[in-house]
Amino acid sequence: MDTHNIPEIWGGIECSYTRVNDVYGDQLDYCGHYRRGIQDIESIAQVGFKALRYPIIWERYKPDAHNEISWAWVERQLNALRHYNITPIAGLVHHGSGPIHACLTDQHFASEIERYAGQVAEKFPWLEYYTPINEPLTTARFCGLYGFWYPHKQNAKVFAEILLNEIKATVLSMEAIRKINPEAKLIQTEDLGKTYSSPLLKYQSEFENERRWLSYDLLCGKVKQGHPMWDYLRWVGVSEKSLAFFSEHPCPPAILGLDYYATSERFLDEDMNKYPVHTHGSNGRHRYADVEAIRVRLDEPSGPKVLLQECWDRYKIPMAITEVHIHGSPEEQIRWFHKIWKTCVELRKEGVDMKAVTAWAMFGSFGWSKLLTESPGEYERGVFDVTEGYPAPTDYTNFLWKLSRKPEATHPALEEQGWWESEHRFIFDENLEMTTQGK
Repeated sequence: MDTHNIPEIWGGIECSYTRVNDVYGDQLDYCGHYRRGIQDIESIAQVGFKALRYPIIWERYKPDAHNEISWAWVERQLNALRHYNITPIAGLVHHGSGPIHACLTDQHFASEIERYAGQVAEKFPWLEYYTPINEPLTTARFCGLYGFWYPHKQNAKVFAEILLNEIKATVLSMEAIRKINPEAKLIQTEDLGKTYSSPLLKYQSEFENERRWLSYDLLCGKVKQGHPMWDYLRWVGVSEKSLAFFSEHPCPPAILGLDYYATSERFLDEDMNKYPVHTHGSNGRHRYADVEAIRVRLDEPSGPKVLLQECWDRYKIPMAITEVHIHGSPEEQIRWFHKIWKTCVELRKEGVDMKAVTAWAMFGSFGWSKLLTESPGEYERGVFDVTEGYPAPTDYTNFLWKLSRKPEATHPALEEQGWWESEHRFIFDENLEMTTQGK
């Protein structure tokens, strides 16, 4: 295999800093990274990652509008990454709603984070890659449409306000950063999702499949009259002036960061009796179940290769998978990462500019089984297992070590199927017994 024409392997630390009512949740605190610090960086360096998504979280370092930022701790970690020749990708907000002094719905949100981004760049002018706000569309949905996170709204207008605030904040942040470092590059992350449906709900799946591109379309200055989402945004109350800002200040990413999970693709079905009650919902016109597409038999192409090709055809901007994680045994994690890795290698050979595949949740994650609504919540092992309070390597860690040095590396776990390839994954199939395998 030509090792010069394959995606790099990056790493990332789950660093969500969310707010539920008045309680903030900090994943770096839960996993013990603040306590271990340099020890964690040394463990990461041993695996062989080329780059690391690393948090410099706004809510953590600037909780109060008037506090003086103490950079000492994060400066040690960033310097350690430089020492090990690992390129940091600085994340400033990760599913957060901002500190107390700058809520997502506040008109000053964008200017406040712009100021913070400038401070980060002044302190670390050598940083080249930034993700000012992680997955803005996902955050806007969870905060403004579904009510899971602060400000706990279930309102289309609030959703749109939050999303536009986040994208404007990204544009202004990159402008502030580039005043310090003109070579700074934006890696904008977003969930690589798609929605499928029964024939009755095709109108809903088509709407969601246009909405999924909004973060990138706004950044690229594409949302003008005639855009598929223009009428919707105007209908929910977004002014033409607000939308004009993005076409007047285009800020296309240097790399599109796509996050892909087993739950990223969805299926909508009005026959709700086949599905658990917690999957039931409504759009005001029809009631339906919303389930993982991987759990049902689809009659159309799906999966990461299909979605990545769609993204490439739409933007022709270099791409990276910026989160790969699955909750399961180290063997299942090996199979899942290898599936995504193999897909990206194939696409790169076919002419798609796939830069990297990112092993996510370096030290695991907490509470995602209930969407971070409980703190800290259930622990999911990542590249390392921190159950005992330190980053213990697993077979998954060792596999990534081999793969980073020998792209054709294999493992006995790859001789078996992952649950996502098994007939047992179709838990809503009338011909199969119900199972919770892989959940």
